[in-house]
Amino acid sequence: MSKVLGYHKLSEQERHYFEGFFAASSVSPISHDVLTRAVELRQLRKMTLGEALIAGTALAHGLTLVTRNTKDLEWIGKLPLLNPFSADTSTE
Repeated sequence: MSKVLGYHKLSEQERHYFEGFFAASSVSPISHDVLTRAVELRQLRKMTLGEALIAGTALAHGLTLVTRNTKDLEWIGKLPLLNPFSADTSTE
């Protein structure tokens, strides 16, 4: 959430949209399973701790990761990705 709302080029309309989205969303805790998956991801490829925790959370809970940055995460085979800004909304 803070990664999105902290983006310096976010317009007022976009900020309002994302605040509503996050208010309707559930928060998943950082569990031992999430940490284990994040560590495994970072051992496989260089990535930020934040990206690893986000991807690890999605993997641990069987969720689709909604991100504009699908290119950096496509290598994670079992991680469904959804770019909400893309015309192609399939999660294969």
